[in-house]
Formats: sequence, C-alpha cells, structure tokens
Amino acid sequence: MTQENSPAQVRKQPDCDRFAQAAIAQIPKILTLGDRNPHSSTYGCFDRNYWQYKIVDFPSGMSQEFVLPLALVWALNLPDNPYYQQPNLREWVAAGIRYAAQSAHPDGSCDDYFPFERAGGAAAFSLLACIDACELIGLDDPAVWQFLSQRADWLAHHQESGRLTNHQALIVLCLELLGRRLNTDRWHSAKVDRLDLVFSWQSPEGWFQEYEGCDPGYHTLTISCLARLLALQGKTADPRLQPALIKAVELAQLFVHPDGSFGGEYTSRNTYNFFPHGFELVGHWLPSALAVNDRILQGLERGLGACYADDHIVGHHVWNYLLAWRDFVVDRPALPNWQPKRIWLPAARLLVDHRQDDRGEPVSLFLALNKGGTFKLFRGDRLVAADTQFSLQVRQGKKLKNAVGHLVDQYDLQVDQDAIGITGNLGWAKQTLMTPAKLMILRVVMLSIGRFFPNLIRRILQQILIVGKQTTPYRFIRRLQWTGAGWQVTDELTAADWRAIERAQIGTAQTSIYVVMSRTYQAAQLQPAWDLSDRVRLLGPNAVLKVDRTF
Repeated sequence: MTQENSPAQVRKQPDCDRFAQAAIAQIPKILTLGDRNPHSSTYGCFDRNYWQYKIVDFPSGMSQEFVLPLALVWALNLPDNPYYQQPNLREWVAAGIRYAAQSAHPDGSCDDYFPFERAGGAAAFSLLACIDACELIGLDDPAVWQFLSQRADWLAHHQESGRLTNHQALIVLCLELLGRRLNTDRWHSAKVDRLDLVFSWQSPEGWFQEYEGCDPGYHTLTISCLARLLALQGKTADPRLQPALIKAVELAQLFVHPDGSFGGEYTSRNTYNFFPHGFELVGHWLPSALAVNDRILQGLERGLGACYADDHIVGHHVWNYLLAWRDFVVDRPALPNWQPKRIWLPAARLLVDHRQDDRGEPVSLFLALNKGGTFKLFRGDRLVAADTQFSLQVRQGKKLKNAVGHLVDQYDLQVDQDAIGITGNLGWAKQTLMTPAKLMILRVVMLSIGRFFPNLIRRILQQILIVGKQTTPYRFIRRLQWTGAGWQVTDELTAADWRAIERAQIGTAQTSIYVVMSRTYQAAQLQPAWDLSDRVRLLGPNAVLKVDRTF
C-alpha cells in the first residue's frame, strides 16, 4: 500500500466484528486441545498430543498460551459470544495457568519441541498469556504470581540463538507488565538491554530482523508488542519508541496487497502472519496506521486470511485479533486513494512497484530479489500470478532431491526502472525429517549433556532446518521487463545434464526452510504451478530451458 494521504475525512468504523468472528470460530478447537477434567493429573494442559493421544513424552509449554484467547472471550462482551462470563471457562483458564507452573522446569523455563529445550519463544508467549489471563479473570493466587516471576527471571537472563526481534520485543512487554503488576523494578536493566537490542535490529528501512531478513508478518507482531509497551509507559517511554513505530508502520503499509491479503512466500520467513492489535494502538496518535487494518478487514471479508488453525499455532492470532477488536478506534480517516509508486528497499532486497498499464489499470508487483525473484503480481485488486521460482526434482542415486530458486542468497542483481534481473544458482531444499534413530539420538543427547547446552542444540537445528543455502549446479537468470501493457517475465535455466531431472515446474507457493508459522493455507495457493516437465525431457546436455510469460 503506497498511497499518499488524502484530505482528512472521518467515517464510522468498518466491520471490526470480523476480527471477533474469526477469533471466536477457533475457540471450540482450543477447548478441544485442553484437558478439561478437573480430576486428571494433566488438568489444564493444552497439548492434546501429550495428555490425550500420549504420542509425545513431554508437554509443549507454548500450548499454555491458549489461556489468553479463552480468558478474552470470557471477559469480553463480543457479538455472538457464547463464552462470555461462563463459569466453567474461567475455571479452565485458571487450570491452564496452574498447569503452566506445574509443567515448568525448576528455573521457570519450559520446552517446546524437544525435552530440556528451554525454549525462549514458548516461555515468552506463555508468560504474556498467563499475565494477561490472570488479570482478565481476576486470579490472585500468590503461588501463580511467584511462578510468573520465576519465568520472568529466566527470560531476563536468557539469550536464544538467532535474530528474532519479535521475541525480544515480546520479552520486554512481559517484563513491563509483570513489573507493573508486582510493583517492582527488578527487571529494569533487562528491559533496557532487550529494548536496545530491538532498536539495533531495526533497519533504517523500517523492518526488524527475523533470521535472514525482513518478514512483514512477524514484523507486525513486533509492532504489536512495542505499541502496547508505549501505551503502558506513556510519557516515561523510551524516546526512541515512537519514531521506531512510525518507521515500522510505514514499512508494514507497503505489504498490504491490493486484495487485502498480506505477506507470503516472498518474505524472509515465508509467512502470511498479520497481527492487527498494534495498528489500533498506534492509530490513536498516528491515524494513518488504521488504514492497514481497514484493508486487512476487506481481505477477511473476501476470505483471504490465512488459516492458522493447527494444534500448535492457533493461539497467536486469536488473542491478537480479540485485542484489536477490544481497542478498535471508532473514528477513522478515509482510506487514501491508490497512487502509482515504486519502493526499492536495497537492504531487504525487496521491491514494491505500483504503476498503471497503458489502459490505466493498476498493476502491483511484490518482488523478493533476495529470494531469486519470487513474486506476487496483481491487476487492480485481483491476484494474477504467485511465483516461487524454479523447482526441480533431481534423482541422485536412490535419493530424490529438490533444487529450488527461492532460497535466500546474495544474487547478482540489476534494478532499473523498467527492467529487473536476478542471476544465481538454485539451492538444495531443506527436507530433513525425523526418523526413529534421529529421535532416539536427540532424546539421549538432551537427557544427558544436551540439557546443559540447549542453546547449542537449538543453534545446530537452526543451521540444519532454517538458515544457509547449499548451492546446486543449476544456474538461472530471471528478467522482468515492463512493456507498458504489463510485466513480461523471462526465465532461463541451464544444466550440464538434464537426464537426472524427473520433474520441473515454476511453483506458486513453495517454501523450503522450517518456520513454524509458514506453509499455512491461503487462497492464493489455489493457483496452479507452471509444469515444465515435458519440456525438460527434450533437452540435451548444456541446453538452456527458456520460459516466457506475460502478465
């Protein structure tokens, strides 16, 4: 979204109830995930794989985050809300908070994906949820607050591997909330240090670092945390907060698509994440921020929100949507008019290009030059192409490997007004799976020396599953040329020997690295891929596969 501000106009609120409706729709699933039997030894556990199916040997601490969406639907008089002030629901929330304490390690930490992991993200998300849920249901149990303080102490002194700004901002918010609730400044220095880290990880272009670059989805979660921190601290807030939020909101505005969808495979972490609460809070003092949520609401009305309703990640968006509904700003500026504009972010290596064709129709391109030229292309408010670059299935002995063009790398680039070029090599997709042998080795390691070095294990797994690229011998050139009528995309792929390639295509929604919140379903994924397998079978040694498409 690259519009200039139009003359100030005020209109009554759009249908903010869509945030509430989307959230309430997930409450039955969340309740199903929880052990609601008060005589059960796992009463309040929300990891159904642990307490019901018994297919894992420890409960995921992240699952206890589900107490927050339940507390919110108990406390908020939402439209068509059957959970409002239900006594049983309050008891289940309290049980979930107490089970978070019961299942924690003695130092207050918790695990997420393997035992003795001591996962910072799981500890932070569940801590925020428990603090807020206690306040919402009025749970004043000294033992609970003692546990929450212990978890905050652990988070204050724990540094996880990898640059995940949203986790740092979330920890600062937790420490601020708990310090206010307990009337203590014991975490003051930790808050200052973490906030310094957040500011240092914000690019001058406005985006916050998430592993290898800019992910607009997780970026909106960081906005949500920082906006709430600013609202809590008021005049005593760090003077850097408001300028950082202004830059962050301006950056987020760029990635709201013309159809009201957000993010996708061209971002650094491949997510469709969108957390709306921060834009409502910022909107109190920066009204232009409200246009972001207004366009997202239009997308929700069209069914373009992503589905996050799996057992592990269903909670994040539910509580954030409910907070956005609660704090929705009633009087809002009119949506600004669309304007042709081009934004090139050289540090992020992302290009957003809005222009009109020779018939006056808007054309919008969202292009990741750090991911081989992965893109989304719109005409008006209609998606016409989603492209995640070449993907080859390559036979190597008995193994079938996947060579892809969408991995993050330092490609050779040409960025002109009407011509864009990206050159580089495909990379091997990360397809590591767990096996019985690997699982046993991981368990033995974590039950012995690994429990003392969980961050080292996490760093090793990040290298295997997330960061880095192993180069293949397949070299590509992607060119995008503006013709006046639209964008012409020309792809070339060179291989010394095509015989090992069993299938080839240009994908529409492929990703390869492991990211918890990625690979969710979104309507754009219904677009078919461009199948090139038949053409590849006709190619001889060192031949060039050339694909021309005009949009």
